[in-house]
Amino acid sequence: MNRKATRDSVVFSISDLQREASQKLSTTVREYYNEGAMDLVTVKDNTAAYDRLRLRPRVCVDVAKVDASTECFGSKVAFPLGFSPAAMHKLAHKDGECGTSRAAAKFGINMLLSQYATDSIGDVTAMGAGAGNAYGMQVCLTEDPATNTRLIRDAEAAGCKSLVITVDAPALGRRLNEYRNNFSLPKHLTFPNMGADMDHSDVVTYDPRKAYDAALTWTKIRHIAATTTMDVYLKGVQTAEDALEAVRCGVAGIIVSNHGGRQVDSAVATIDALEEIVDAVQGRIQVHIDGGIRRGSDIFKALALGADHCWVGRVPIWGLAYNGEEGVSLAIQLLYDEFATTMTLMGCTKISDIKRSHLSRMGPDGGFHKLQDLPDWSSKVAGPILDVHARL
Repeated sequence: MNRKATRDSVVFSISDLQREASQKLSTTVREYYNEGAMDLVTVKDNTAAYDRLRLRPRVCVDVAKVDASTECFGSKVAFPLGFSPAAMHKLAHKDGECGTSRAAAKFGINMLLSQYATDSIGDVTAMGAGAGNAYGMQVCLTEDPATNTRLIRDAEAAGCKSLVITVDAPALGRRLNEYRNNFSLPKHLTFPNMGADMDHSDVVTYDPRKAYDAALTWTKIRHIAATTTMDVYLKGVQTAEDALEAVRCGVAGIIVSNHGGRQVDSAVATIDALEEIVDAVQGRIQVHIDGGIRRGSDIFKALALGADHCWVGRVPIWGLAYNGEEGVSLAIQLLYDEFATTMTLMGCTKISDIKRSHLSRMGPDGGFHKLQDLPDWSSKVAGPILDVHARL
């Protein structure tokens, strides 16, 4: 009687979307997107870890009007979710990153573009012209400073609000599916943001313009942050120690991420890493998260632990593979519906209502125990940085 209208005849959740999309992809492409490093321990735990947190609904609250909107990168967005940088959208569908961008702009959510996108940053941001959502450019800094500078300047020229520097990739993780399938970019596709004079299908031959900068240091981060007009975010922070280094660097924020389990296997799930990072940062910079989010309730749990915003990378890929731009729109709508419903059932009418005390976690005694709410750090943003080692 109160059931909402069906949005698709086959896909009713992101799990359904993953299943249907995977059936449309070749083995090589499917495994490239869905798998990660080594034995996939972290890939699997990124998702499973959300189930180790349980919800504590509050009832008899007036939830006739629920506002899921928030702000990210200076733009008002429909809900606290955006698209993470993910490479090669055109492997999934010809609509590519431009199709993903159109879907994001129509719904009013932000998008981060991978430097290994198969559409250019200028074309992608043009799809959102006038929509009011914001874009960011992700870079894995290379050994060639000129390449890094060109990527950053192209992003600035395209109107990007943020520069997202990947910091967990001094080397490429060992992704066994890529070895098994001899994965490379097909000859008919290119990485337009990386330069037209490269052989983009060659993933083995050394080229300083493509080689990751294994000497990336906090000093280099400070230098880049001082030479761009964009807000700098660091993607791949997984510990409180590094989060505090990011604060000292003066960046705008961090994205708690383990690269979707594609770098070092057995890294802690991002939702498990989030709590210590939020507690260490104490509101001084933005703390975002990606990795393992498959349901609207997952978004709620991340916010309850203290995340300011959430991102998904594989979800829009599955949407593209299922039905191009329309499939991406379906994915956004499913997660929005689930998140808004979760807020309603939890007794929250706005994002600021979501607290840690809405969650419980199993303790050593086998019982679930309520988490304690975060303190109000708004008056402590300029305070001293505590010695995190004393707390770990």
